[in-house]
Amino acid sequence: MANGVAIRPGCTTLRIMAKNNQNKRRITDGRPLSQVAALPFRLGDGGGVEVLVMTSRETQRVIIPKGWPIKNRKDWKSAQIEAREEAGVIGDVGRKRLGQYLYWKRLETHFALVKVAVYALAVRRQLADWPERHERAQIWLSAEDAAMLVDEPELGALILDFAQSRAARLLAGSPQKGARGPAVAAFPAATGPAAP
Repeated sequence: MANGVAIRPGCTTLRIMAKNNQNKRRITDGRPLSQVAALPFRLGDGGGVEVLVMTSRETQRVIIPKGWPIKNRKDWKSAQIEAREEAGVIGDVGRKRLGQYLYWKRLETHFALVKVAVYALAVRRQLADWPERHERAQIWLSAEDAAMLVDEPELGALILDFAQSRAARLLAGSPQKGARGPAVAAFPAATGPAAP
């Protein structure tokens, strides 16, 4: 219970409170902050890798689901949880980090350098409702188009490398019933899945 509000483990509010204290310490010693991200993907009808990208809440930049690591959770598990909360996708996450990229995060009074560890997420299901559904637009794109739209060159290169790798097909495995999920409407107006 914090300020009269019940907080469950792994909840966003609890993570933000814990991270604010850690961030204050790290910013002052010059080290980059750490985040985790999921790279939600599926195999398209033609067998090519498609990536789910979305907009950030404040600046509307094209991103993949990411957030602060959750205390007492593995980074890959934190990335999987972020994908569910931010993009409404559930699937099989790779336990090994695909790579990492750096970006500048806008904080209240300044910018901070953030290092993001990225984990592949083979999407098996798109939820009809999720916590941040009305706050972000999202769309499935070819890996090439997704790489072109993201602002961070290191993330773009990571997306392209992954799409061409054997690992993408192995992690995707054979499609399960309903693996593609409903179509997702395009930027910028839509914030959830379109009608099938």
